[in-house]
Amino acid sequence: MRLSFGQELRLVQKQVLAPRMIQSMEILQLPILALQERIEQEMEENPVLEVVEEERDTAPDDSFGENQQSPDAPAEGERELVIDENRSNEDDFERLMQMDEEWPDHFEERPHASRAEIEEAGERKLDAMANMVARPQSLQDYLHDQLGWFEIDPALRAMADRIIYNLDANGYLQGRLEDLLGPDAASEDLELARQALALVQKLDPPGVGARDLQECLLLQVTPGTPYNEQLRTLISNHLEDLEHNRLPAIERRTGYSIELIQETLKELRKLSPKPGTEFNNATAPPVTPDVFVEPDDHGYYRVRLEDGQTPSLFISPYYRKLFQDPATSNETREYIKRKVNSAQWLIDSIQQRRTTLTKVAQAIVDHQKEFLDKGPEAIEPLKMQQIADKVGVHVTTVSRAVDEKWIQTPRGIFPLKRFFCGGTTSAQGEEVAWDAVRLKLQEIVDNEDKEHPLSDDQLVQQLAAAGLTVARRTVTKYRKAMGILSSRQRRDWGKKGEEADSTTDDQE
Repeated sequence: MRLSFGQELRLVQKQVLAPRMIQSMEILQLPILALQERIEQEMEENPVLEVVEEERDTAPDDSFGENQQSPDAPAEGERELVIDENRSNEDDFERLMQMDEEWPDHFEERPHASRAEIEEAGERKLDAMANMVARPQSLQDYLHDQLGWFEIDPALRAMADRIIYNLDANGYLQGRLEDLLGPDAASEDLELARQALALVQKLDPPGVGARDLQECLLLQVTPGTPYNEQLRTLISNHLEDLEHNRLPAIERRTGYSIELIQETLKELRKLSPKPGTEFNNATAPPVTPDVFVEPDDHGYYRVRLEDGQTPSLFISPYYRKLFQDPATSNETREYIKRKVNSAQWLIDSIQQRRTTLTKVAQAIVDHQKEFLDKGPEAIEPLKMQQIADKVGVHVTTVSRAVDEKWIQTPRGIFPLKRFFCGGTTSAQGEEVAWDAVRLKLQEIVDNEDKEHPLSDDQLVQQLAAAGLTVARRTVTKYRKAMGILSSRQRRDWGKKGEEADSTTDDQE
């Protein structure tokens, strides 16, 4: 083998994504709100883009075929504007200038808003600001305000504030008190920190400032709490037994009857394991559907896109005139040509998104008609490759089209990805979606005898009786994913039988 430096000529083929294709894929993947932000950003950066300000009719059309013309599609007899990097495009701009002369009203500058309109818009903005939700009070602010009720030493107040602002979202103090002090802290500083922690733990909400679950629950058990002694015993010594519903074991070790333990459990459930969560007012953001589904007169479901809030873009006539002006410098002409090119790419990408998303959504709705007619239990197995084959695009295009998109149906609002799921074969040889298996599993657990709950093996038998052949490990996986406890944890010990301690647990 000879190693040497030199030059050689090779002929190879490479698949390279053009910038226009990359932009088209990015636009396709954007949900409706992100698309609006992208359009606003492009309008700030590209001066040749303008928005059609007249109101658009967003009512659904009776025709949903491929022959339906979109608002951005060129009218009959009109040639599409194409920017060629190798030519000056004089013909295209001359055609646009002729359109400006033939329909001057369409390209004239819009009239300015009147004083009354400006004042009315300002009042609407003020009303919107007045109706905005105020920032909720945080746990730390709430505790800090309570410190003002106490007449305490400034050093103790400062240490209490340090502890308060080191609490996590659940109201717990993570770590040790020593960690809040400097490396050169004296024993007096540690004693001060303990006094400050004791002060914080007296504040509202009860249980705040605890360092673990046991301490948090004990802080909430006051002398006036019913079953005070029993609660302290169970919290101090039997939390793990309670977690696994081992009530007979607690009965043997404490001498409490099952009835007394259950009454104590009712009081225990009234305590808060995470006292700080009531200040975490994190609300889910509102969902804006990208696609709407509506039934027609023939029993079919048709889709339409949410385009009412998406502005229609066109290229500014001012810059077309400026390009044709003989006094315009070559540098300005090149700048205008680049911006027009970029604007045309954006307009085409938005139109391509509209077409692709409509076809993909319609194919999904056609496949999941039973879901829309009967409900989630009738969902059918569906893979993205099936939709890609039906629409005639690559599977990655389908993935981008449904990513973070929501669809408004007569059954409610769902993410488009909700309609894609695997499945299994029923006893009759039919394909059944895994979602249908989960719904059936939940139904069986809800209707079981809580004094003798079904183990995972018995759940497999019940599903088989319903015509669903599922492996035991699959049932266990779904049960855990759905938050369904094991058979021992689901058992109601209200009537303890002879086999109380011999119940077969599910294998975790």
